Amino acid sequence: MKPKITIQAIAEAAGVSTATVDRVLNSRLPVREGTALRVIEAAERLGYHAVHVMRQRLPERGASRRLGFCLQKRASPFYQSFAQALRDAVQRQTDGRSTTVIEFVDDLEPVAIGEKLLELGRRCDALGVVALDHPHVNSAVAQLHAEGHPVMALLTDLSAPQRLGCVSIDNRQRGRTAAWAVRRLSRGEGDVGVFVGSHRYQGQEISEMAFRSALREHAPQLRVLDAQVNLEDEQTAYEATVGLLQRNPDLVGLYDSAGGGAVGIVRALREEATGRNIVLVCHELTPAHRLGLVDGIIDLVIQTPLVALTDTTVRVLLQALQMPEAGQTPVLAQPFILPFEIYTSENV
Repeated sequence: MKPKITIQAIAEAAGVSTATVDRVLNSRLPVREGTALRVIEAAERLGYHAVHVMRQRLPERGASRRLGFCLQKRASPFYQSFAQALRDAVQRQTDGRSTTVIEFVDDLEPVAIGEKLLELGRRCDALGVVALDHPHVNSAVAQLHAEGHPVMALLTDLSAPQRLGCVSIDNRQRGRTAAWAVRRLSRGEGDVGVFVGSHRYQGQEISEMAFRSALREHAPQLRVLDAQVNLEDEQTAYEATVGLLQRNPDLVGLYDSAGGGAVGIVRALREEATGRNIVLVCHELTPAHRLGLVDGIIDLVIQTPLVALTDTTVRVLLQALQMPEAGQTPVLAQPFILPFEIYTSENV
């Protein structure tokens, strides 16, 4: 008599839990297609009698989607990591059925960004974008929405009412956290410098305002200087930092609300700030930022959780594409706020 094949045996052969096998067999809860197929193949190898039932209950393959993402600064390690995290998220959530199209925009001119959004968005089913908040950009978002291409803002919000929403960390909290670090780590009174990539990034604008507000509230002895625009460019940030150091002998803190120019800021501090205790807070844990932490030039890094951010982005875009097919209308202008991570020299 042929021995009975148990759910435990199938689970072990497929490398999954018995609960997962039960879900595939009885359709109790959704299981990703790749996992379900692995369970079915294991059951078939073992000669399980109900393989045909499992195949019948396997959901039909989802539609293939083409998801586009418009990022910035191709040479930036952060955006390269962001791009890979997006590819991984699309792979995970669609079992390889969907295509990821990623393009970078180094030109921060709003007209160029708007044109790129329209061109890329029309080649894709849905679009995620990191962009300046500008009428040209918002007009492109509105046009893509009207043509049936949902658009999601990433990292920093847009004003276009037609956007699906924005996936980001809490920019107000990150600005106040940066202020907390500067006031706790700096000594006595003095000047504090602030960098932004552009005055048109909502996320950076909110962080800068929160940073100023928190220091005004808790550390009136620290004078926050006018914001310096560094275009998230290493050389521009370097020159701006050198200028700040030369003009402000009482400089005790720096906050880079953008992140892309921190390499230039660190270089300037290494060369020009010997013997001066200047607290530096910046964003995103790139290899260069990690080295800056270890060497004691950077004091705190506020990190965006890329896996959570990209998983949320892909999930929302896919849902927005499925809703019209079910006769539903996607909800617009939703905030998707994620907790950020904090790094110092002691936990990198």
